[in-house]
Amino acid sequence: MSLRLKIHLIVGVLVTLFVLAVIALHLRNTRDSVREEAVAANRVAAQLLNRTVYLQAAQGTPALLAYLQGVGRVRANDIQLFNREGEELYRSPPSPYKAGRDAPAWFAGLVTPPPSVQSIAFSDGLLVIQADASRAALDAWDQFAILALTALLLLLAVNAVVYAVVGRTVRPFGQIVEALNRIEAGRLDVRLAPLPGTEAAAIGAAFNRMVDGVRDRIEAEKRATRAESELSDRRDLARWIDRRLEQERKLIARELHDELGQSVTAIRSLALSVAQRTEARDPEAGQAARVIAEESSRLYDAMHGLIPRLAPLVLDAFGLADALRDLVERTRVSQPQMRVDLAMALGELQIGNEAALALYRAAQEGLTNALRHGRAGQISVSLCAEAGGARLDVRDDGEGLAPGWREKASGEGGHYGLRWLQERVQALGGQASIDNEPPRGARLQVWVPGGAEPVASVSGEIA
Repeated sequence: MSLRLKIHLIVGVLVTLFVLAVIALHLRNTRDSVREEAVAANRVAAQLLNRTVYLQAAQGTPALLAYLQGVGRVRANDIQLFNREGEELYRSPPSPYKAGRDAPAWFAGLVTPPPSVQSIAFSDGLLVIQADASRAALDAWDQFAILALTALLLLLAVNAVVYAVVGRTVRPFGQIVEALNRIEAGRLDVRLAPLPGTEAAAIGAAFNRMVDGVRDRIEAEKRATRAESELSDRRDLARWIDRRLEQERKLIARELHDELGQSVTAIRSLALSVAQRTEARDPEAGQAARVIAEESSRLYDAMHGLIPRLAPLVLDAFGLADALRDLVERTRVSQPQMRVDLAMALGELQIGNEAALALYRAAQEGLTNALRHGRAGQISVSLCAEAGGARLDVRDDGEGLAPGWREKASGEGGHYGLRWLQERVQALGGQASIDNEPPRGARLQVWVPGGAEPVASVSGEIA
């Protein structure tokens, strides 16, 4: 049911109830008036005849009959004369007022009071005076008919006016509904023109603001989706590049170890052989051969120091625990003035290849930052199982992170190692954080889930 029809029905019912109340009140007043008129007329007629009937009756019944015939009808009363035997001698003539018409029986029953009867007995008979309210009921009916017709016309007129006014008032709501349907169909270019009426105008203005807000929000969501998609593509590309780099590093490291390492070893062996053969005959040539052997030895040592940085071959061969021990041991050898502690407690936790490589690179990054930037005297490295994954903790007692390091890490220049480490860990669904550790020094924390492999998309940043 439409709003217009509901309002129309409500107003119609209220007006109808009002009209019915007015009619009921009118009927009540009419009934009281008819009753009062009938009773009063009956009493007046009884008093009039009571004074004269005995005088006329003393002269005989014919004299009383002649008197009644001369009087005729007395207002709204029926007069009957009976003799001693109960025979009717006289009945007053019917009222000429609105002769031939009577009020409907149901209406007369509503407004006519119980008949009022007065009896006057004399020696030769009985005179009966009975109130007749039929003419008063007919007058009331005529008035009621006029009132009912007027009320009906008024009811129709009011309903017509209300229907027209309500229709004009709710017409803007149809425009609003149509606009909402267009929005539901995906049209976001809908705008409502200024609507008539205070409430409709306010709703229209609010609707236009809502559409603008929804359109702006959808555009923002589209931009955010595009940006997220581009970021995801960049992360996928970065992970692919990182994997390719690791593969190339491993290939280079193996080439250095297998090919160049053997060649350098062969050069050293040949140089030592030449030195032994020529020292006696040509000391200068022998000395040159020994210099070549020493340089080959230093080159071999430098190459072996470079291989773990390119690719931790020990990680593939022996696992994360041995790779970390090797890394810490090499750091101790290269930095004898620094104390480096290592603690591991992985238990039965299984760590995937990608996660193990990320933890190893994180330990490398933490040691490198402590040595290069922190000027630390002590470094502690711990690896333990925690919350279904592995947590690496690297602490140092150096100078800590310089002011503004966060801006540099998030900007285009500097701290590439931290940013790459963050992306590598987040790709595995893990977390990485680095910050200053009171009273001095810095702390790097990395957590990766056990058996982690790269995930489709990640979010977050180093805190």
